[in-house]
Amino acid sequence: MELHSKYQVALVCVLLLPALCLSQDFTDSRATYYSTPDGYGTSTGACGYGNYGRSVNHGRVAGVAGLWRGGGGCGACYQVRCKNSKLCDNYGTMLVATDYGAGDRTDFIMSPNAFSKLGRNPSASAELKKYGVVDIEYRRVPCAYAGNNERIKIHESSNYPDYLAIVILYVPGMNDVTAVEIYDGYSYEWRPMRRVYGAVFDIVAAPSGPLTMRLQFDGRKGWVQSKTAIPGDWKIGASYDSQVHV
Repeated sequence: MELHSKYQVALVCVLLLPALCLSQDFTDSRATYYSTPDGYGTSTGACGYGNYGRSVNHGRVAGVAGLWRGGGGCGACYQVRCKNSKLCDNYGTMLVATDYGAGDRTDFIMSPNAFSKLGRNPSASAELKKYGVVDIEYRRVPCAYAGNNERIKIHESSNYPDYLAIVILYVPGMNDVTAVEIYDGYSYEWRPMRRVYGAVFDIVAAPSGPLTMRLQFDGRKGWVQSKTAIPGDWKIGASYDSQVHV
């Protein structure tokens, strides 16, 4: 017995391609690209990711403006496809927002690695680059990473033990971090961390001992507390799995 087509689609969404089936709604826009020597992103992006922002997702990254959301849009994942039927790949590419970038009525300023994936083949991608700016459509999709948990890194600007700055490397799914708090075991209270810029949060006079965090996400009520703590002897540049899965 053959399945009706809508049930076939449902099975594909549940079993095979959940990231592509959450929404069929695309937004029309435009995209351009910037140049790097190796096609990857830039390590000086405004999200504060450093080298991670250059190489994450095989360097298929972009700077965004309207989608920046005061830094809350850092790490968001998007499916982007261009609209030239002769040159553009039907799926396009999935990219990660790692920087701020405003262009000529564009929503994405893409790394070379990301922009090249818009074309059907290398020659089509080269032809698209000649246009400079192309018409696209995009939609947000869930980010999928190894481990599938929110992960943080101790930012290089930290100064142990008093000044702690963290960068939220990624949050799986489709969630924007709007606030971060850290628990002070001495005063028995949650203390807010300040968003410095992008995905970087800090706190002066950081509590001592293992540090438990909790995060607030756009569109979700309440807080999500980490299941593991940052060690009391945290090291600059170290990264930690918070065991937060949203």
